[in-house]
Amino acid sequence: MIMADVLKWFLLILGVMLVFISYWVVAEALFPGFVTRARERYGRPVKLTFVGLLAMAPAIAIGIVLLNLANPAVKVVGWLVVGGPIILGLVGSAGFAQKVGLGLPSPTDVAQPWRRVLRGGAVLTLTFLLPFVGWFLILPWTLVSGFAAAITSFKPAPVPAPSTPPSAPALSGETATAS
Repeated sequence: MIMADVLKWFLLILGVMLVFISYWVVAEALFPGFVTRARERYGRPVKLTFVGLLAMAPAIAIGIVLLNLANPAVKVVGWLVVGGPIILGLVGSAGFAQKVGLGLPSPTDVAQPWRRVLRGGAVLTLTFLLPFVGWFLILPWTLVSGFAAAITSFKPAPVPAPSTPPSAPALSGETATAS
Protein backbone atom coordinates (compact mmCIF):
# COMPACT_ATOMS: atom_id res chain seq x y z
CA MET A 1 0.00 0.00 0.00
CA ILE A 2 1.45 3.32 -1.02
CA MET A 3 1.20 6.57 0.86
CA ALA A 4 -1.43 7.90 -1.56
CA ASP A 5 -3.76 5.03 -0.63
CA VAL A 6 -3.25 5.64 3.07
CA LEU A 7 -3.98 9.35 2.66
CA LYS A 8 -7.02 8.61 0.49
CA TRP A 9 -8.62 6.43 3.16
CA PHE A 10 -7.60 8.71 6.02
CA LEU A 11 -9.04 11.81 4.37
CA LEU A 12 -12.20 9.95 3.29
CA ILE A 13 -12.88 8.80 6.85
CA LEU A 14 -12.04 12.21 8.29
CA GLY A 15 -14.38 13.84 5.78
CA VAL A 16 -17.27 11.54 6.69
CA MET A 17 -16.72 12.26 10.38
CA LEU A 18 -16.73 16.01 9.73
CA VAL A 19 -19.96 15.71 7.72
CA PHE A 20 -21.70 14.02 10.65
CA ILE A 21 -20.52 16.66 13.11
CA SER A 22 -21.45 19.44 10.69
CA TYR A 23 -25.02 18.18 10.31
CA TRP A 24 -25.39 17.96 14.08
CA VAL A 25 -24.05 21.46 14.73
CA VAL A 26 -26.15 22.94 11.92
CA ALA A 27 -29.25 21.24 13.32
CA GLU A 28 -28.49 22.70 16.75
CA ALA A 29 -27.89 26.16 15.28
CA LEU A 30 -31.04 26.23 13.15
CA PHE A 31 -33.47 24.22 15.29
CA PRO A 32 -32.36 24.30 18.95
CA GLY A 33 -35.82 23.45 20.30
CA PHE A 34 -36.14 20.54 17.90
CA VAL A 35 -32.75 19.13 18.94
CA THR A 36 -33.68 19.49 22.61
CA ARG A 37 -36.94 17.58 22.03
CA ALA A 38 -34.97 14.91 20.13
CA ARG A 39 -32.54 14.65 23.05
CA GLU A 40 -35.45 14.11 25.43
CA ARG A 41 -36.67 11.22 23.25
CA TYR A 42 -33.38 9.41 23.95
CA GLY A 43 -34.60 8.77 27.51
CA ARG A 44 -36.09 5.54 26.09
CA PRO A 45 -33.53 4.38 23.49
CA VAL A 46 -34.92 0.85 22.98
CA LYS A 47 -38.39 2.15 22.13
CA LEU A 48 -36.81 4.78 19.91
CA THR A 49 -34.86 2.11 18.04
CA PHE A 50 -37.95 0.00 17.35
CA VAL A 51 -39.95 3.03 16.19
CA GLY A 52 -37.07 3.99 13.92
CA LEU A 53 -36.79 0.50 12.45
CA LEU A 54 -40.53 0.29 11.83
CA ALA A 55 -40.60 3.70 10.16
CA MET A 56 -37.28 3.70 8.32
CA ALA A 57 -37.10 0.16 6.90
CA PRO A 58 -40.14 0.46 4.60
CA ALA A 59 -38.99 3.85 3.30
CA ILE A 60 -35.50 2.54 2.51
CA ALA A 61 -36.95 -0.61 0.91
CA ILE A 62 -39.29 1.42 -1.31
CA GLY A 63 -36.42 3.71 -2.25
CA ILE A 64 -34.20 0.78 -3.23
CA VAL A 65 -36.98 -0.68 -5.38
CA LEU A 66 -37.38 2.69 -7.11
CA LEU A 67 -33.62 2.92 -7.67
CA ASN A 68 -33.66 -0.43 -9.50
CA LEU A 69 -36.21 0.75 -12.08
CA ALA A 70 -35.04 1.95 -15.49
CA ASN A 71 -36.76 5.35 -15.58
CA PRO A 72 -34.30 8.15 -14.59
CA ALA A 73 -37.07 10.30 -13.06
CA VAL A 74 -38.11 7.38 -10.86
CA LYS A 75 -34.47 6.91 -9.83
CA VAL A 76 -34.35 10.54 -8.66
CA VAL A 77 -37.46 9.90 -6.57
CA GLY A 78 -35.77 6.75 -5.26
CA TRP A 79 -32.73 8.75 -4.16
CA LEU A 80 -35.02 11.23 -2.41
CA VAL A 81 -36.89 8.41 -0.67
CA VAL A 82 -33.61 6.84 0.51
CA GLY A 83 -31.90 10.15 1.33
CA GLY A 84 -34.81 11.71 3.22
CA PRO A 85 -34.77 9.28 6.15
CA ILE A 86 -30.98 9.43 6.30
CA ILE A 87 -30.99 13.25 6.50
CA LEU A 88 -33.76 13.13 9.12
CA GLY A 89 -31.71 10.52 10.98
CA LEU A 90 -28.73 12.86 11.00
CA VAL A 91 -30.80 15.81 12.21
CA GLY A 92 -32.56 13.73 14.87
CA SER A 93 -29.33 12.19 16.09
CA ALA A 94 -28.14 15.71 16.92
CA GLY A 95 -30.19 15.15 20.06
CA PHE A 96 -28.04 12.12 20.82
CA ALA A 97 -24.88 14.15 20.24
CA GLN A 98 -26.28 16.80 22.56
CA LYS A 99 -27.02 14.13 25.19
CA VAL A 100 -23.43 12.88 24.99
CA GLY A 101 -22.18 16.49 25.18
CA LEU A 102 -24.26 17.14 28.30
CA GLY A 103 -22.36 14.30 29.95
CA LEU A 104 -19.13 16.18 29.19
CA PRO A 105 -19.84 19.56 30.82
CA SER A 106 -17.75 22.64 30.27
CA PRO A 107 -17.93 26.15 31.76
CA THR A 108 -18.45 27.62 28.27
CA ASP A 109 -21.73 25.73 27.77
CA VAL A 110 -23.81 28.53 29.27
CA ALA A 111 -22.57 31.13 26.79
CA GLN A 112 -22.21 28.73 23.83
CA PRO A 113 -24.71 25.84 24.07
CA TRP A 114 -23.82 24.59 20.58
CA ARG A 115 -20.47 23.41 21.96
CA ARG A 116 -22.31 20.56 23.72
CA VAL A 117 -23.32 19.18 20.34
CA LEU A 118 -19.85 19.75 18.91
CA ARG A 119 -18.15 18.01 21.83
CA GLY A 120 -20.68 15.17 22.00
CA GLY A 121 -20.62 14.76 18.22
CA ALA A 122 -16.84 14.50 18.17
CA VAL A 123 -16.92 11.76 20.79
CA LEU A 124 -19.82 9.99 19.08
CA THR A 125 -18.12 9.96 15.68
CA LEU A 126 -15.00 8.51 17.26
CA THR A 127 -17.12 5.51 18.31
CA PHE A 128 -17.91 4.94 14.62
CA LEU A 129 -14.23 4.20 13.96
CA LEU A 130 -14.21 0.86 15.78
CA PRO A 131 -14.20 -1.79 13.05
CA PHE A 132 -17.41 -3.77 12.62
CA VAL A 133 -19.04 -2.67 15.91
CA GLY A 134 -18.78 1.02 15.03
CA TRP A 135 -19.51 0.53 11.34
CA PHE A 136 -22.35 -1.97 11.50
CA LEU A 137 -23.93 -1.41 14.93
CA ILE A 138 -23.31 2.05 16.39
CA LEU A 139 -23.50 4.08 13.15
CA PRO A 140 -26.73 2.47 11.86
CA TRP A 141 -28.26 2.56 15.34
CA THR A 142 -27.48 6.28 15.58
CA LEU A 143 -29.21 6.96 12.25
CA VAL A 144 -32.22 4.73 12.98
CA SER A 145 -32.79 6.13 16.46
CA GLY A 146 -32.13 9.63 15.14
CA PHE A 147 -34.82 9.14 12.51
CA ALA A 148 -37.29 8.08 15.21
CA ALA A 149 -36.23 11.00 17.41
CA ALA A 150 -36.77 13.37 14.49
CA ILE A 151 -40.22 12.12 13.50
CA THR A 152 -41.39 12.12 17.11
CA SER A 153 -39.96 15.59 17.78
CA PHE A 154 -41.84 17.53 15.13
CA LYS A 155 -44.74 18.10 17.48
CA PRO A 156 -43.76 19.81 20.73
CA ALA A 157 -44.59 18.02 23.97
CA PRO A 158 -48.04 18.96 25.30
CA VAL A 159 -48.06 21.80 27.76
CA PRO A 160 -49.46 20.70 31.14
CA ALA A 161 -52.73 22.28 32.22
CA PRO A 162 -52.40 25.15 34.69
CA SER A 163 -52.86 24.14 38.33
CA THR A 164 -55.11 27.09 39.15
CA PRO A 165 -58.49 27.40 37.47
CA PRO A 166 -58.89 30.41 35.23
CA SER A 167 -60.88 33.32 36.65
CA ALA A 168 -64.51 33.54 35.67
CA PRO A 169 -65.35 36.24 33.13
CA ALA A 170 -67.06 39.33 34.49
CA LEU A 171 -70.80 39.52 34.00
CA SER A 172 -71.98 42.23 31.64
CA GLY A 173 -73.99 44.02 34.35
CA GLU A 174 -70.97 44.28 36.67
CA THR A 175 -68.77 46.27 34.33
CA ALA A 176 -68.81 50.00 34.78
CA THR A 177 -68.61 52.18 31.76
CA ALA A 178 -66.65 55.38 31.95
CA SER A 179 -68.25 58.30 30.20
